[in-house]
Amino acid sequence: MGCANLGPTTLKSERSNYNLAIQKTNDEQLLLNLVRLKYRDTPFFMEVSSVASQFTLSTTANASATLQNGVSGLFGLGGSMGVTEKPTVTYSPLQGDNFIQRVLSPLPLQTIALLFHSGWSIERIFRLCFQQMNSQKNAPSASGPTPSLAPKFKGFASAVKFLRALQVQGAISLSYYESNGMPQLLLHINEEDKNREEAKQFALAMNVEPGKTRYVLTFSPDFNATDQIRVVTRSLLGILFYLSQAVEVPSQDVLQGKVTRTKTPAGNTFDWKEVTGDLLRIRSLPESPEAGFMVIFYRGAWFYIDDADLSSKSTFSLLAQIFSLQAGKIKDNAPLLTLPIGQ
Repeated sequence: MGCANLGPTTLKSERSNYNLAIQKTNDEQLLLNLVRLKYRDTPFFMEVSSVASQFTLSTTANASATLQNGVSGLFGLGGSMGVTEKPTVTYSPLQGDNFIQRVLSPLPLQTIALLFHSGWSIERIFRLCFQQMNSQKNAPSASGPTPSLAPKFKGFASAVKFLRALQVQGAISLSYYESNGMPQLLLHINEEDKNREEAKQFALAMNVEPGKTRYVLTFSPDFNATDQIRVVTRSLLGILFYLSQAVEVPSQDVLQGKVTRTKTPAGNTFDWKEVTGDLLRIRSLPESPEAGFMVIFYRGAWFYIDDADLSSKSTFSLLAQIFSLQAGKIKDNAPLLTLPIGQ
């Protein structure tokens, strides 16, 4: 009976534990790499390729008897049962062709369409994934190590807020298609909403003709086209660099020059909260925080996302989804590191 119930029982108890452990460590690894990039340290990703666990049920039973003259027989019964677990975890570093193709390559437009149809805010998607739309720049210098000069971003941030307002009202949709082998995104505005103030302001910001029901987002627009918007997407690494500007490092690390201090044209210190403050905040404390949604320890400080900061949690969740879409497929080569966890 014990053998018959061992499989279902262990599956019920252990599957959730492994699920929670992998999800938690994946998030912590992503957070750790954001902090690393802020310090210009080398990021590194170790993917969990497989988890194998074996369970062994062992039982023993014994009986004893002692017989002496003039004494009633002494009888004893005993037994034991034990379950042994032997998990094996296989890790695959993200490097080589996988790293180039999925981390350094520009984000495909099809991925952006998938994210939109998954229910994400178009403003949040565009701010993470695009570094430029026509002449409006979205802090392109932040797609690499922290720049020394403040980036341009306000015009782009304002334009995508108009799109978000239209999305909330159900006035727009986004679809992916290819024209002559060229990937494109079609931004469709409902006929009854094409003259709304938000649609007009977005068109003016993008320097395209207002009042149209469709705009084409493409890497190579036609010359003098009044309904096409040239876009430049970030790579996954560019998105990570961009969001690493949300890391608030300890003041002593800034004073000691361990991170780049960005300046405005006037020579003042630029506050990166103007760029990423409403998207993501990664705070730091000298001691482990009590209200941390996710916490890591690095360079003598605790970095965390506050559990009540819903916007930061949403952005981090979107980042994790983009990472899974871009970097989640690891070839089944011979594992570089396989760890038998023990019993």
